[in-house]
Amino acid sequence: MDVMTKAEVDKVQRIALEAKPIRPRDAATLILLDRKGDEFLVLMGRRHARHAFMPGKFVFPGGRTDPADSRIPVATALHHEEQARLTAGVGRTSPARARAIALSAIRETYEEAGLLIGQKGAFATTRRDWQGFAEHGVRPSLEALRFIARAITPPNRVRRFDTRFFSAWRDDVAVELPDGGPTNELEELVWLPLAKAREADIPDITRAILEELEKRLVDDPLLRPGGSVPFYRLVRNRFVREIL
Repeated sequence: MDVMTKAEVDKVQRIALEAKPIRPRDAATLILLDRKGDEFLVLMGRRHARHAFMPGKFVFPGGRTDPADSRIPVATALHHEEQARLTAGVGRTSPARARAIALSAIRETYEEAGLLIGQKGAFATTRRDWQGFAEHGVRPSLEALRFIARAITPPNRVRRFDTRFFSAWRDDVAVELPDGGPTNELEELVWLPLAKAREADIPDITRAILEELEKRLVDDPLLRPGGSVPFYRLVRNRFVREIL
């Protein structure tokens, strides 16, 4: 019987490890809405061409969740129905983790778009990522967020994210910085009608989420708490759409 050397065993284990799908990281995106008459508009920005992930694509502000976001003080908490849906579905999403995910959507919207969602008032934190809120006297607020959709990047991708899509209204912005956010990750920010946004150079999942949002706005133009949340993921090599 052939016996494998330690080097051969290590090589096999390394190959097996490399073949194992990357675990998706928590991420959050914010779809900021405005209304002009009967028309709904969404805020989108174009990613820099130098970005390794989706270069040149139009996207909503968003990014990875920092677990420390859960410890940021807020003016108002998530609506209980929104929290219930955030903690539902596959994976173990505790209330603290749900809070961090929601807050990361607000933080990323500030960093990428220069928009601070919350209420005017004294705010103090030692977290560098949140210093903009302290400087401009804005207390982050979660009550206005609506959980719109969830999507997990398929396996065998270089980057995988478990993304929660939120929405809020432009009126929920307490401060709008004229020069945009500090990271300058988005080359241009534009308000687009929903129909035109779907025709822009956007990822397929973004287009699907916009279609979901448009249908929901027809039934509930105020986006009341507790609406159904579509969840997109790959199961046995087949994309499925579930409802949370």
